Amino acid sequence: QVQLVESGGGLVQSGGSLRLSCVASGNIRRIDVMAWYRQVPGKQRELVAEITDDGSTNYGDFAKGRFAISSDSHKNTVNLQMNNLSPEDTAVYYCNMDYWNDYDPMCMGCTSERTNYWGQGTQVGVSS
Repeated sequence: QVQLVESGGGLVQSGGSLRLSCVASGNIRRIDVMAWYRQVPGKQRELVAEITDDGSTNYGDFAKGRFAISSDSHKNTVNLQMNNLSPEDTAVYYCNMDYWNDYDPMCMGCTSERTNYWGQGTQVGVSS
């Protein structure tokens, strides 16, 4: 099937930096969008940043000027560089993608469909 493997989370001091990475693998024909979301207990999951297959990016207001998203389409990888972190950035960060599944062209009735998929999340903690 499909996997999203996240790495790079951890604990840093306020003002510090972290780099998150997410690698997609499995039955993937094409990825349209890769993104990072975050969630704090008791609150809704919110968009941190997203990047499309043509390189267009979109950021949550809190991330603008501090975070930078990048991708390597050949490696199905998305990275999130987070600078000047504050305690308010403490959350579980989730990798997400919109992708089209691959299929055997000899398979009768098989099609490629666009699907949204979530990673398991990686914890980011920022101490004051």
